[in-house]
Amino acid sequence: MSTRSNLSRSQPPLLYAPYRATVRRAPTKPLLRLPAALSDLEVPVYGWWPIGETDNDLTRQHPNEPHGQRIIVAGRVVEETGRPVSGALIEIWQANAAGRYHHVKDDHPAPLDPNFTGAGRTVTDADGRYQFTTIKPGAYPWRNHDNAWRPAHVHFSLFGSTFRTRLVTQMYFPDDPLLPYDPMFQSIADERARQRMVSRFDLALTRPEWALGFSFDIVVRGPDSTPFEERV
Repeated sequence: MSTRSNLSRSQPPLLYAPYRATVRRAPTKPLLRLPAALSDLEVPVYGWWPIGETDNDLTRQHPNEPHGQRIIVAGRVVEETGRPVSGALIEIWQANAAGRYHHVKDDHPAPLDPNFTGAGRTVTDADGRYQFTTIKPGAYPWRNHDNAWRPAHVHFSLFGSTFRTRLVTQMYFPDDPLLPYDPMFQSIADERARQRMVSRFDLALTRPEWALGFSFDIVVRGPDSTPFEERV
C-alpha cells in the first residue's frame, strides 16, 4: 500500500457522511492558492501574548475550585524521527465536568461552572514536553444523529513558527464506551491511527490524593503521525 494511501486511512477525511457537518463544510470544487497574507506572519496570530502563571493550570484561573475530577495531561511533541519539537505553542479547550462549553453558542442544558473557563496554553520545552492541569470533561449531546453524544475529549491546537503551521487534534480517554459510536473518531479508517488520539492512564504522572495522570504524545508528521483535523 502506498504512503499516500496509508495517510488517507490515518487522517480524518474532509468529507465523511456519518459526521453530518462535513457535508456542508467539505470543498466541492478545486482548491485555490491564495496570495501571501496574514497566514505568513512569523508569529502565531492567536495567543501571541506571554504565557501566564496559570495558563496551563485550568483549575487555578478563577477564585474557587472548579467542579469535577482533576487530571494532569502531559506528553511530548515530536517529529517522525522522535526529535523533540521545542518552543511550540499548545492551546487546549474543552467542556466542563458536566459536558458544557463556556461559550454563548452552547445551549446544552447542563450547568455552567463559574470557576472553569475550559481554555489553557503552554509552550513545549527543549525536550518537546508540555503539561496541563485541568478537569476531566463530560460527554455531551451534539445533534449529529439520533441520540448522538460526543465522548469526553480535549481539543489540542499546536502552532509552529507561523499561523500556517497550526495543527488541530482531539485527545480522548481510554475505555470510553462512546468511542465506537462517535463519527468523528470513527472517520479515521486505520484503527492504530485512531488509538493515537487516545491518552493512556499514567500512574507515575498521577499525584496522590490530588489528580489522575494521562499521557498523550503528539507526532506531527510521518506514517505514525497523530491524526489532525482538515489536514490535506
